[in-house]
Amino acid sequence: MAIDRRDFLKWISAGAGIAALPACETTGAGAQPGSARVVVIGGGYGGATAAKYVKMWAPDIDVVLVERSDRFISCPLSNLVLAGNTTMQEITMGYDGLRSRGVRIIRDEAEAIDADKRQVRLARGDVLNYDRLIVSPGIDFLDTIPGLRSPQARERVLHAWKAGEQTVALRKQLEAMPDGGVYVLHIPLGPYRCPPGPYERVCQVADYFKRAKPRSKILVLDTNPDIVSKPGLFKAEWNGPYKGMIDYRPNSELEDVDAKGMTLKLTFDSVKGDVLNVIPPHRAADIAQKAGLITTNDRWCNLDWTTGESLAVKGIHVLGDATLSAPAMPKSASMANQHGKFCAAAVIALIKGQPVTPPVIMNTCYSFVSRTSAMHVTSIHQYDPAQKTLVPVKGAGGISDKSSELEGTFAWGWARNIWSDTLA
Repeated sequence: MAIDRRDFLKWISAGAGIAALPACETTGAGAQPGSARVVVIGGGYGGATAAKYVKMWAPDIDVVLVERSDRFISCPLSNLVLAGNTTMQEITMGYDGLRSRGVRIIRDEAEAIDADKRQVRLARGDVLNYDRLIVSPGIDFLDTIPGLRSPQARERVLHAWKAGEQTVALRKQLEAMPDGGVYVLHIPLGPYRCPPGPYERVCQVADYFKRAKPRSKILVLDTNPDIVSKPGLFKAEWNGPYKGMIDYRPNSELEDVDAKGMTLKLTFDSVKGDVLNVIPPHRAADIAQKAGLITTNDRWCNLDWTTGESLAVKGIHVLGDATLSAPAMPKSASMANQHGKFCAAAVIALIKGQPVTPPVIMNTCYSFVSRTSAMHVTSIHQYDPAQKTLVPVKGAGGISDKSSELEGTFAWGWARNIWSDTLA
């Protein structure tokens, strides 16, 4: 079921605390004469955090954030929208907090980067000069599924892996599905954004079916050989509260999609469903590809983990899901937020000619398994000079023994804290 932009805006308009942004600011407005300029592309968890902390820690630096949307929609907790366990309003925020700190926000899209001239060209024609550029573009998808190349097919078979219009559309598809129908989720081979995310989605859809469509089934087709995050905890839910509802099939490699026939064509089988939810393989977003920042497998951006600076293009720093992950480092909101902070500190140091301190960062991932219960995994990562990357600290971090409503309370607290830390 498709959803148009007017319907989507109805979902997130009332009570969301969203402020309108100017269409675009002129390139020189608001800058102090002679001040260094940091331009940030992408206002997600990584980019918004970096912009905030550069300005907060170095008020003399002119900070410009380029973001094509006038609102921040959180991917964490968006799975709850699919189950009717939260609303789009609850996970949607504006950028007024950054503006109040002195970050100049341009609502536009970065069209091209000229690293030699240190310039960013915007879609509407403006050109931004920079001393340091931070690129936090998120992910786009590999074009490996022929049956999803047409707009009509992509409207029918959604990924809903970028929170927003597709989240609402997938919720509507689940609501329209008959009781006794089959929801099919296909998970790509890692790495991909938010390793526990697909399995959390299974739990959320199961929670909805248990309440509203108890005869319905969930078929999970996973390209990976097993659940890649919190396997014991998720299996405990699937064999406990949701026993008999979920059919999990690992090593299910997808070859194509027949959107009209609502069929997934696997290597050795074909599967039909009433709602198909296909998450394609990921890569760094288009602007990273255009700028020559992608270095690994034509998918990811490798970087100097002391500064976040690209190993391919000097003067440009890369954050968040677009990066080639360090060992055991997930592509998570928590990590993107941490990237933003250590990169902000490094960029300031580089501009001011000061030494850079190698980072120690922490990851926290909560997964909701029902309306109120959640579980978590945490890890700490520090820079290893010998390996020239961030590595997990042995014995640090941890994982839940089981899901609980108390952890659900903690999860909402974590979300509100990281939203404030990123945007306020």
